[in-house]
Amino acid sequence: MSFVPPGTGWPDDPATADTPVALDPADVRRLAPASGTLAELTARQSVCRACPRLVEWREDVATVKRRAFADETYWGRPVPGWGAEEPRVLLVGLAPAAHGGNRTGRIFTGDRSGDWLFASLYRTGLAAQETSTYADDGQRLIGARMLASVRCAPPANKPTPEERATCFPWMAREIELCAPSVRVIVALGGFAWQAMWPALKAAGYELPRPRPPFGHGVEVESAYGDAAVTLMGCYHPSQQNTFTGRVTAPMLDAVFTRARELAV
Repeated sequence: MSFVPPGTGWPDDPATADTPVALDPADVRRLAPASGTLAELTARQSVCRACPRLVEWREDVATVKRRAFADETYWGRPVPGWGAEEPRVLLVGLAPAAHGGNRTGRIFTGDRSGDWLFASLYRTGLAAQETSTYADDGQRLIGARMLASVRCAPPANKPTPEERATCFPWMAREIELCAPSVRVIVALGGFAWQAMWPALKAAGYELPRPRPPFGHGVEVESAYGDAAVTLMGCYHPSQQNTFTGRVTAPMLDAVFTRARELAV
């Protein structure tokens, strides 16, 4: 089988054999808002099969594998949100990496971007360890939660507009369930910045108009009910950005130090 069946013992697998499976966009629109808890939502996210191209790609990658991971079992399913149940800081990314989250079952775990990200989160007090390499490695987020706007690894890291739209209800509902505790939302990259605004609106946030442009270190004030919320931009710690020096460790640390200060 080219993916891990739910409920078969993968560490922290949120789903069971009885978890309802979304087979098309209409199923996602029905199942996401009906999820009453984060546990129920992440279970349903992790078995979604609503986008045929993404399902085929993620499972092909899990079958063929990368040579360095040839002896490993790949997760091969959508990668659900992960972290604190009542986060103060919410981190939003684009999509799992084919040989990162799609292999390990946890967002940003086991890839080069994650190496940079978790090291910075550890230095700034938002993660328990400076590395995150596999699902039961002891890593945990401290007062923070990660999610992606698209839950499956896409070919060339480029989900189609239709795939983004199909996945949108999962993201909107997760943000809504986290909203009462969240005080800072950090978008990792310009795509995540664009993707999160409609989800924030759907979750009930008060947002400024016009939409501010993305930038590293940008801060935008928002509100959820009576609570002030800060939206922050951060360059994605991709290899392209880190190799070229567009993103440095001090730049990441500055963003997450500021996020932690605001969250407190």
